[in-house]
Amino acid sequence: MHLTRSEIGARLNHLCIRSPDPRRLAGFFERAFGMRSSTVPGGWRCEAPGRVVFVTEGKPNSVAYYAFGFPNEEALGAYKNLLLQRGVNVEVSPSPVFDAAAFAVRDLDGNVGVFGVGSATAPLEGDNMSARLQHIVFRTQNLDAMARFYEQNLGFVVSDRVLDKDGVLHACFLRTDSEHHSLAMFLSPTMRLDHHSYETTDWEAIRCWADRMSASRIPIVWGVGRHGPGNDLFFMVKDPDDNLVEISAELAECAEDRPAGLWPHEQRTLNVWGNAIMRS
Repeated sequence: MHLTRSEIGARLNHLCIRSPDPRRLAGFFERAFGMRSSTVPGGWRCEAPGRVVFVTEGKPNSVAYYAFGFPNEEALGAYKNLLLQRGVNVEVSPSPVFDAAAFAVRDLDGNVGVFGVGSATAPLEGDNMSARLQHIVFRTQNLDAMARFYEQNLGFVVSDRVLDKDGVLHACFLRTDSEHHSLAMFLSPTMRLDHHSYETTDWEAIRCWADRMSASRIPIVWGVGRHGPGNDLFFMVKDPDDNLVEISAELAECAEDRPAGLWPHEQRTLNVWGNAIMRS
């Protein structure tokens, strides 16, 4: 049995990134993404309308947790009951944002997903510098098993798969609501955080964000381009710990009955306009 999109209905709400130098990383989010940073127990909180990121000390290129928000306690409770019926092990939530009803689930690579009630502050409509925290992506050595876990155990819906000519899975894009993906994974020799992404409004907003990066002397390392899966406009920069961070716009919306798509493992799939960062 698979959950339908309407039965999940959660969106990425906030995340906590580990860093050997939390203050430096918090400063990057201030400079690059216009966030206000403040000290909190265990690290830093960085926030702006539509986006909240915590930074804590620890192993680079990993997250302490990532958190999805449901619209109400009824939806959260129904989701938790379904996971328990499937035998999913539920843990205590580490998030300081959600209330006591929140819970956590650990995936096969040890990444901790938190589920609670809450919506990030909505960005201002028509603001070219809006950017809502939208998705997170991991690199994994165990892509087939990880994709099955999120689809069959957690009920995420596969939007697109990327396979090579031998049928080996190299990328999987999964959604929790109508947006094309809220989580994705790439096959890689290493297990780590690949990137997290902020969704802005349109092409003009992409330009404004690119100008902001230029003014802050932060180079764009990939893009501007257009992804195949998701059909979104994007560019990426790197934070001081070598994590990619993305600004995206016009991400595809998926009908509930949309079948999963298949894409070839090639650069054009990840960037129909040019070169791509290939993880495997």
